[in-house]
Amino acid sequence: MARRRANGEGSIYQRKDNGRWDGAVYVQTASGGRKRMRVYGATRAEVHSKLTALMAKDQQGIPTPDKPWKLGEYLGYWLEEVVRPNLRSSTYETYEQRIRLNLRPALGRYALTRLTVATVQDFFNQQLGDGHSVRKVQMMREVLRSALSHAMHEEHVARNVARLVKLPKYEPEEIYPWSVDEARQFLVAAQSDPLAAAFTLLVVYGLREGEVLGLRWQDVNLAAGVLEVRQQLQRTGGALRQTPLKTRAGRRDLPLVGLTRAALTRQHVRQTSARQAAEEIWQGGGDAAELVFTTKSGLPIEPRNFVRSFQRICQQHEVRRIKVHHVRHTAATTLKGLGVGARDAQLLLGHSQISTTQQIYQHDSMEGRQRALDLVDQALGSDTKDDHDKDPGRRQG
Repeated sequence: MARRRANGEGSIYQRKDNGRWDGAVYVQTASGGRKRMRVYGATRAEVHSKLTALMAKDQQGIPTPDKPWKLGEYLGYWLEEVVRPNLRSSTYETYEQRIRLNLRPALGRYALTRLTVATVQDFFNQQLGDGHSVRKVQMMREVLRSALSHAMHEEHVARNVARLVKLPKYEPEEIYPWSVDEARQFLVAAQSDPLAAAFTLLVVYGLREGEVLGLRWQDVNLAAGVLEVRQQLQRTGGALRQTPLKTRAGRRDLPLVGLTRAALTRQHVRQTSARQAAEEIWQGGGDAAELVFTTKSGLPIEPRNFVRSFQRICQQHEVRRIKVHHVRHTAATTLKGLGVGARDAQLLLGHSQISTTQQIYQHDSMEGRQRALDLVDQALGSDTKDDHDKDPGRRQG
């Protein structure tokens, strides 16, 4: 008499129509219920091996996915159901672009559970071979890693293969911020520009480009002498939007100093004149919520036009050209050179971590090296060296 299979042992049989072997077993699924899962193979041994693996996971309390996700399908689900409602729109757009242009075309056809380290490593190697930068490929890996981490959380996969691939180390470009003299030269050159006040805030406070363009008059308290940084202007979803700042540290109050107070006072006069000249075509609010920096018709300033104005001033007045964001590095390095403590600089710049201020934004300078070595020279007794040099009767042996 044939042995009766124990409950949960599974069954294996050979199909009569094509000779293929099939197997089935009840296992716990990711949704919480039990479901009869089927496996297939060319031989009985192959099917038995697959059933054994399913039952082993089930006995360990590892649920089996309810549906056989393809990576491309899962990336679409993750993007819309996880990323869109929980992360910033700019982050969503970055992730969507990497999925649409890189990940889905090359890897989308693979079953989520069959994605291997070798497959993903080959994909990234190919991307590098095609000329994509290390930073861009690292972003592809970051998107895939985040999606697979969520797949692990939902117990669709047992490991995150994107974490196991190897990529070259990213070496960021060397940044050479302006010196104090160069920053002063730029401010003088920008005085006649319609965005002069915006550039003054950029240089003095090291504000981010979006923070400058997102500033409202309700954030400027001339009487109390305080500038409140509360939001930013970004182009997302094909439109300019006023959005919250990324971190709590970014929300900060900055004292108005002579340069910035005068610049904002002039900007208020300038905007009032522009509003009166525009009359009915003015599209700004005309109230405290109105942006400080607008076009001649009261619309928000397009970030790329802001950058163009910045670069035009540099070119026309022979100021060494740097990126707009590198002005933020200039502000951080100026604070360091003036002896401002790293913690104070961190608060002024709105960094969440003091290491960001010190290791990324504050740069070395020849002047700083000179001051440091002058102190060493004095400590070691430069007078003795000078006397030695002045004595013509003493020579090296």
